[in-house]
Amino acid sequence: MHKDELIQLHTLMAQIKRHFEHMGIDESFNGYDSLSISPLHVHRSKAEHKHAIFVLGNNIATALSRDDISGIGRTSERMQELASRASGRLANTN
Repeated sequence: MHKDELIQLHTLMAQIKRHFEHMGIDESFNGYDSLSISPLHVHRSKAEHKHAIFVLGNNIATALSRDDISGIGRTSERMQELASRASGRLANTN
């Protein structure tokens, strides 16, 4: 990815973080906050933005996995289940 694309992704993920904070889910973002980098810091390196994206992605996934009410924490398991079924159907058609 180019640096400008990473910054766009970083911006989107930061918006998700702000939405979670608005909902009262803010205890999970200490790792990202400790980096002291935001999408507005365009002077920072591509590697720094990439690292921030990975840390923020992990923090968002952690916040989602703690959601017991909606079952979002099972999303990864469900997607794996669906992928397995789809690959089984592909094997049967060949």
